[in-house]
Amino acid sequence: MTNDRDTFIACMEYGACERRPNHELGVWPQTRARWRAEAPEAVADFGWNWFYSEDAIGLDRRDYIAMNYGFIPPYETEVLEETPEYEIRRNGKGIVTKALKEGTVDGGRMSMDQYLEFPIAGPGDWPAVKARLVATAQGRGPADLEERIPAWQRRDVPLCLGQNCAANGFYWRAREFMGTEALSLAWYDEPALMHEIMEFYADLIIETSRPVLERIDADYFVLNEDMSMKSGPLLSPATYAEFIQPHLRRLIDFLKGNGVRYVAVDTDGDPTDLIPLLMDAGADIIWPVERASEISPVTWRQRFGRDLRIWGGVDKRVLPLGLDAIRAHLAELIPLVEEGGYIPTIDHTVPPDVSWDDFRCYMDLKRALVQGDFAQLR
Repeated sequence: MTNDRDTFIACMEYGACERRPNHELGVWPQTRARWRAEAPEAVADFGWNWFYSEDAIGLDRRDYIAMNYGFIPPYETEVLEETPEYEIRRNGKGIVTKALKEGTVDGGRMSMDQYLEFPIAGPGDWPAVKARLVATAQGRGPADLEERIPAWQRRDVPLCLGQNCAANGFYWRAREFMGTEALSLAWYDEPALMHEIMEFYADLIIETSRPVLERIDADYFVLNEDMSMKSGPLLSPATYAEFIQPHLRRLIDFLKGNGVRYVAVDTDGDPTDLIPLLMDAGADIIWPVERASEISPVTWRQRFGRDLRIWGGVDKRVLPLGLDAIRAHLAELIPLVEEGGYIPTIDHTVPPDVSWDDFRCYMDLKRALVQGDFAQLR
């Protein structure tokens, strides 16, 4: 039987294999609470960290090199105001948010926070932010690196450099530094600052990763880069090409030159207009193909060909519609699964309008899809 790593690489290389990888992202805390109420025995042994595995639903195993590309030290978290309805606090990234309490489960909100304040209000704030992003700071790489290397060298599962959202990307980090509106203006009002931030951030990932990659290779790296909305990117292709693409190319050249096999870019919304720039910089994979943005992995394969591998593309909105709708939806993905270079997953974490029964139905049918048992979908 082919192991999980061989299955992953065969899929990414469009090779023949007995099945395709079975991956998922996870669930909302509210979904977890719903399923525990609906099917307590079925989910009793869940670990709920689906990026690693979930044996109870047959997810493949993956492993991660724990990296810290964030603030060291983080900002001090503090509650600035609290009422029965909301809480205003500063988080470890220095961002002040207002969060509604209603519907919160295990710290997970039912709606996005309102963002009130960011660490960078002007160029003068950048040095203090940069001082928390020293690549050589203690704690950037795993403390047990040397102990883990022998097992990683013999690994039979895909190994990723950094856990999910460890390396938030160029746009993502700049948005965390100053907010979406201020960032949208800064490309034009503060171009020198933006060039410096983009160059600095590439250097940070490169120099943080270097001592780890000198000791162990990795099967892939994910740059989490939410830079798109439903109607398209949050910055123009011209702006991306000027400020970000040269540093993305430099980063990818470093990673691939130091043992990282594939580079994936994670961006919600519709990034279609930026995909040629991402591919030109060396990115291999885009995910999660958020279907509410009127995009599809099928049309992406038709447009961009085999040079673009795709993960995701299962519309989360279909799951509550039941068996027939799920079957028909997954059947659309059969050609991609047959061809390879594609891993079907729900296009984000599973929201709480999905019942356990509907999710179980989806997983049963998706298992048939990735195992090539297409008769169950027709």
